[in-house]
Amino acid sequence: MPRLVNKPNNRQLAFDENRIKTYADRVMSGFDLDKEKLVKGVNSKLRRDEVTAEEISEAFSMTALDLITKEEPNWKFVAARGLLTKLYKKAANNRKYKSYVDEPYGSFYPLIQTLVEKGIFREELLTCYTKEQIEELGEYINPEYDLLFDYIGLLTLTERYLTHDFDGKLMELPQQRYMVIAMYLMHQEPEDKRMDLVKESYWAMSNLYMTAATPTMSNAGKKVAGQLSSCFIDTVDDSLEGIFDSNTDVARLSKTGGGIGVYLGKVRARGSDIRGHKNTSSGVVPWIRQLNNTAVSVDQLGTRKGAIAVYLDVFHRDILAFLDLKLNNGDERMRAHDIFHGVCLPDLFMERVGSRGEWSLFCPHEVKSIMGWKDSNGRSLGLEDFYDEELGKGTFREKYEEAVNHPLLQRITVQAIDIMKRVLKSQLETGTPYMFYRDTVNRANTNGVHGMIFSSNLCTEIMQNQSPTVVEKEELVTKDGQTRIIISKIPGDFVVCNLNSINLSKAVLDNVLERLVPIQTRMLDNVIDINNIDVLQAQYTNAQYRAVGLGTFGLHHLLALEGISWESEEAVTYNDNLYEKINYLLVKASMELSKEKGHYPKFKGSDWDTGEYFAKRDYVSGDREGQYVTTDQWKELQAEVQQNGIRNAWLFAIAPNGSTSIIAGSTASIDPLYELISYEEKTTYKIANPAPDLSEKTSPYYQTAFMVDQHASVNMAAARQRHVDQGQSFNFYVRPDIKATDFLELHLHAWRVGMKTTYYVRSRALTV
Repeated sequence: MPRLVNKPNNRQLAFDENRIKTYADRVMSGFDLDKEKLVKGVNSKLRRDEVTAEEISEAFSMTALDLITKEEPNWKFVAARGLLTKLYKKAANNRKYKSYVDEPYGSFYPLIQTLVEKGIFREELLTCYTKEQIEELGEYINPEYDLLFDYIGLLTLTERYLTHDFDGKLMELPQQRYMVIAMYLMHQEPEDKRMDLVKESYWAMSNLYMTAATPTMSNAGKKVAGQLSSCFIDTVDDSLEGIFDSNTDVARLSKTGGGIGVYLGKVRARGSDIRGHKNTSSGVVPWIRQLNNTAVSVDQLGTRKGAIAVYLDVFHRDILAFLDLKLNNGDERMRAHDIFHGVCLPDLFMERVGSRGEWSLFCPHEVKSIMGWKDSNGRSLGLEDFYDEELGKGTFREKYEEAVNHPLLQRITVQAIDIMKRVLKSQLETGTPYMFYRDTVNRANTNGVHGMIFSSNLCTEIMQNQSPTVVEKEELVTKDGQTRIIISKIPGDFVVCNLNSINLSKAVLDNVLERLVPIQTRMLDNVIDINNIDVLQAQYTNAQYRAVGLGTFGLHHLLALEGISWESEEAVTYNDNLYEKINYLLVKASMELSKEKGHYPKFKGSDWDTGEYFAKRDYVSGDREGQYVTTDQWKELQAEVQQNGIRNAWLFAIAPNGSTSIIAGSTASIDPLYELISYEEKTTYKIANPAPDLSEKTSPYYQTAFMVDQHASVNMAAARQRHVDQGQSFNFYVRPDIKATDFLELHLHAWRVGMKTTYYVRSRALTV
């Protein structure tokens, strides 16, 4: 009996091995690999009398994945082409167009029209663009860019980001996703430049020179999906209303896909008084457990549980219980395993750790009640509201000593090193707490005139002004026969993170940064105006500061391609010069947007306005001239910013880029490569993922994460930090048998050289 291939619409064809060989030639085009190996493997997977066309494509992908080795990593692109064929066939069948071979993408306008009519895409895609314009953009789409994806990148894009209809059928293909993102982010631009900006945005994304953040990748242009911003940071007021309102706000943002940071340093400690009743407060841990339940129960659009990080100051009286939150032993009533936690550390504490000095812990409510510190508006202040303006001296340490010496203020005094030991123990067991160096952060705050930064976000790269939203009054109002309860709140600074990232490994080597950074900046700025955030104080803060976070990924990939060793001084210098160039282009792009659209509302009085931003970073003194940007260029830009303003209060933030760097086929963020070949586990198979551009040339420069000297990583991060006005998602990679003194020294080193945060501590079991 002849073998048959079942095609869509109940058609059958005779199985033709020559067609298998012809298709093998197609998917292997451009690669010097053994075709016979591929054909033999495919045939071994197609032994049944009847197979489907989809199974043939799958057999090509699975066989190519089986053939991946360190010596022949390019089988991952052959595997991707098999997956592409499957996607093209599905889209053609689901959308009813004729031939995926001659027309792999079909017509663009019918796709937009159909998905708008079904309520999947937003109406703006049709109301802001004419049929002729959409058809023009469809012609601009280039399916050849699909060949840039490796298998795991294309699979990730397909599973997480491409649009499916309500029945789960694939409707959108990769380049169409990029074009829809571009159309939606640019739909409010003036009509005379809109089409050019859409094409420029598409150019940036389709070439994999950049990636949008996950919420933007997933949701741009879609009607029923969540918002476009990545992360949020709330500051909880020390009141019952403030605590529960914060939990509600967190739930609403988590529902739409936002990662949340929550600062709890203003909430009174365990054993503090409530309305004069002594020893009645239960402290911060019960409220953290409520947030933990919110993270679990309010998932992100049905795809994953919510992600929440909580932060507390190291001088808060509940800090010891806080540090034990995620440990696997002890009282489960004091544990919260599904949240992440970070500790906020002043310089003075790090000095006491180094000198083995004492450290005192206070309740923030008692500090405010007893110390009587006030701001210019008469608001009570706590220790958390001060920082040291210079390393080694400043206001915080003065206030801390006042608190220590006040006879009526209760405190717990411990050895600073004992607290740090609890931190290190938790990090080795759970990967957290994150470290947040609050004095370093606030000294560098470009908008310090308008507020204070208390903590960071879920991924430790966002640092913007924070303040709690306060319930002012609640009243019963009757008007026109209708009775309503009116709640009045004073909005605080509720931080919003709008992110996208440069693929360094492509953009730098193709020399496109000057073209790329301006369109990325515009894309980020437009997210602010387009986005609809459920929490009104977040919407307000977003509009007042217009903060963005341009990031980077592919650093280790770039260094390997450039032949630069991770642990070298050359790498430190390279980081310094490269990130200075990116920052210069970023500041210039935001300034140009300000000329076109106006500066952010709180520009006046900021370091941008006074020029201090440039002086603090030593750009205009002439003492530290970079390789790519001269002192005169910085001076000229300083004058332009002071004259024209700047569009965005904060600009630069390096996110983890876990999934988006996979799509782009590069290394994550600023991290060293994890393994030369890593594996992603699926239900029935493992996907091998070799290092990008792995070859005899790059292999010597791909020393893996647990092998590199972590102090070298710190030195590179310190060189970058001068140019990054926010933070970096910087991970430590340590062996679990690391000596306590060596582990402590890593943290002290990071603090001394001016890093603002450290993210996870990654450790793994010893291997023989």
